[in-house]
Amino acid sequence: MKKFLLGTVGLVALGMAAPASAADMAARPYTKAPAMIAAVYDWSGFYVGVNGGWGSSRKSWDFVTPAGVFVAGEGSHDATGGTVGGQIGYRWQASQWVFGLEAQGNWADFHGRNQSLAFPAFGNDTRVDAFGLFTGQVGYAFNNALFYVKGGAAVTSDRYRSYLVANNAIVTNNVDDTRWGGVVGVGLEYGFAPNWSFAIEYDHMFMQDRTYTFVNNGNGGGGAAGVLYGTDRIRQDVDLVTARINYRWGGPVVAKY
Repeated sequence: MKKFLLGTVGLVALGMAAPASAADMAARPYTKAPAMIAAVYDWSGFYVGVNGGWGSSRKSWDFVTPAGVFVAGEGSHDATGGTVGGQIGYRWQASQWVFGLEAQGNWADFHGRNQSLAFPAFGNDTRVDAFGLFTGQVGYAFNNALFYVKGGAAVTSDRYRSYLVANNAIVTNNVDDTRWGGVVGVGLEYGFAPNWSFAIEYDHMFMQDRTYTFVNNGNGGGGAAGVLYGTDRIRQDVDLVTARINYRWGGPVVAKY
C-alpha cells in the first residue's frame, strides 16, 4: 500500500513539473523573411541577329545636258519590295540608358518604273538589290523593353536603265552604281528570354543625288548600239520597315535587392 501511495505522489509531482519546465524554455528567436529579389534585364553585350521586311525607294529622274544643266523632269516612281539580312553590334548600359554600335547588311528586291513625262515613248526602270547601314544607337530601357533611335551612314547597290513603253524592251545599257548617304531610324525591342530579343524598326535613308549617262543598246526604238541615249540626274531616298531577332552574349539578368 505504501508503494502504491508513493508511486501516485510521484506521478502527480511529475505532471505538475512538466508545464513549469515548458514555461521555463526560451522562446524561439524571430527570423526576418528573406528580402525580395527583382530581376533586372541588362542590355549590355555583343549581339547578332537576322531581319526581314519591306522597303520603298523613291526615285526622281531629271533629263539634263552632259554638263548637268536641267532640261526637263521625267517624273518619279517608287521601287518597292522585300528585304532580308543580318546585323551585328555591341551595346553597353548605364543605368537605364543604352548605347550601341551596329553594322547591318541586307539583300533587297526593290523594283519600280515610270513612263517618262518628257519622252512618253520611253520609261525609266530602277532596282535596289542590296543595302548596308552603319549606325550608332541611343536607347532608354524599361527593364526588358528598349526604345532606341539610331543614325549613321547608309549605302545602296542600284541599277538604272530605260525601256520602250510599247513593248517593255530595254533600250539602254544597265548602269550599276553604289550610292552612299545617311540614315536615321527608330525601334522598339523586347527581351522575351534571357539572351533573345525581338524588335520592330523603321529607317529612312537619305541618298546623294547622282548623274548618269545612258547608251543605246540597239534594241527596239532606242537607236543604234553605242550611241548616246541621254543623261539623267536621279534623286533617291529609301524607307524601311523591318522585324528583327537578336541573340546577345553577356550578362542578361542581374539581381536587384
